[in-house]
Amino acid sequence: MTPEELHDRLERGESVTLLDVRNREEYDAWHIDGDSVTTTLVPYSKFMTAEVQGTVEETARKAGLDSDELVVAVCGRGEASDYVAELLRDLGYNAENLEDGMRGWAHVYVSETVPTDADATVYQYRRPSSGCLAYMLVSSGEAAVIDPLRQFVDRYAADAREYGADIVSVIDTHVHADHVSGVRELADAVDATPVYPAAAEARGLVADSSTKFVPDGDEIHVGDVTLTAVHTPGHTSEMTALRIDDICFSGDGLFLDSVARPDLEHGDEGAEDAARRLYETFQSVYDTFDDDVRVAPAHYGEATERAVDGTYTARLGKLRDRLPALSMDETEFVEYVLDDMPPRPANYEEIIEMNLGRSEVEDDEAFELELGPNNCAVSQAD
Repeated sequence: MTPEELHDRLERGESVTLLDVRNREEYDAWHIDGDSVTTTLVPYSKFMTAEVQGTVEETARKAGLDSDELVVAVCGRGEASDYVAELLRDLGYNAENLEDGMRGWAHVYVSETVPTDADATVYQYRRPSSGCLAYMLVSSGEAAVIDPLRQFVDRYAADAREYGADIVSVIDTHVHADHVSGVRELADAVDATPVYPAAAEARGLVADSSTKFVPDGDEIHVGDVTLTAVHTPGHTSEMTALRIDDICFSGDGLFLDSVARPDLEHGDEGAEDAARRLYETFQSVYDTFDDDVRVAPAHYGEATERAVDGTYTARLGKLRDRLPALSMDETEFVEYVLDDMPPRPANYEEIIEMNLGRSEVEDDEAFELELGPNNCAVSQAD
């Protein structure tokens, strides 16, 4: 089974039993989830031992596997799981291997159209393996891409051609810590302008003369519409949202089920000050927005609910009702943010250096560095 086929099955809500044959530590760090997913964890080594002892059927039975239901075996690269799936098929199980394993799952990339009142079409790109979200805005033959992933540069370029648009701007809302940015590569590939928040320059972001740095209130024109930069520090010092009519592309400042973590730029020592800046951002920026503004974040979590249109977006009024953090006073807010931070993203220091342009790696190594879930919120659900 290809990763795309598995994703489509899960999107349709069809039940599937995943037999994960990695070890517990690997599984806990990163796995496939979903409302219709039942996961059984049985390390590959147990099946190897069972084959030698002639107890594969007993091992499968103890794992709760049903020979009448589809079982999809999963590992890191699709090799050990292929072996296990074959053992199960030999016993009459309806078993398939997930092609290329979790690495293959990390290549799945899908898009949905985001409703908007603007004179534009907005596409939300979603990477199920990590919860990363990116956007393409198309208007009158021009396009802008927001928070692109390096792994999918060719996809953005191909989609723009399909939509009959030239990509004119490629934008990062901030210096990402959990995925390798595709701003430079995409801008080079399509001859577009790379765009970063103005404060990213103070963080040491390396850029050439073609780069545009946007301060608070600056505008980015795309066809017949205008994106306005809104400085929203707290997650990072340069964090900048982008407004267009009824949509706010909030980056990692505000999520649908949580708020930003404040420790990825200056570590634990600077987290409290950053949390206070984040609180001020909500007071001075987001509190001025109307309830009907649609928040479109850069990430979502396993527990995040989609809008009825299938996108990971929500009206700000609903978030005000849903998120206790948005109604806390400063002391309560800071305590909440500092007390509820998950582990930092894997390899985040190396990824930040790459996204600042201070180090370079080949595509394959960049892909390996960003494998796994995102951890940019203070919690995955309130």
